[in-house]
Amino acid sequence: MRTQERLRAAGSWQDRFAIAEAALVRRLDARRTADPEVAFSWGRIAASRGRVRVERLAAETGWSRKRLWSRFRAQIGLTPKRVAQLVRFDHVAHRLAAGHSVALVAAESGYADQSHLHRDVVAFTGMTPAALAVAPFLSPDDVAWPSGE
Repeated sequence: MRTQERLRAAGSWQDRFAIAEAALVRRLDARRTADPEVAFSWGRIAASRGRVRVERLAAETGWSRKRLWSRFRAQIGLTPKRVAQLVRFDHVAHRLAAGHSVALVAAESGYADQSHLHRDVVAFTGMTPAALAVAPFLSPDDVAWPSGE
């Protein structure tokens, strides 16, 4: 069973984190290195908090969109677009948990509107933004998320 399928079938967040950690350890143990273009793209996605277009990444690496998509997926396990969505969602989730309004978070995170953010939150978590904001697994962490962010 693929990691993605195992994650979907997992019954708890603890099980999901264990599955994800095991998958990451397997990748680390394989000692694979990412192409410099893939590593650069990952860095740009993280630095922009998921607000960079794949076409722009392709242009910046000198690769075609199709090649970047293919190599990124082969080396990271997800497409650059999906990684950007997850990075953006992670930022959104932590902003909501820090007490910021849904409208403000939607605007500053590049969503077209509040309902667009709402659809992403429901798609990723199965809960509303209000429920996500108070979810215990998102308690603000002063080390990972300093109060200045």
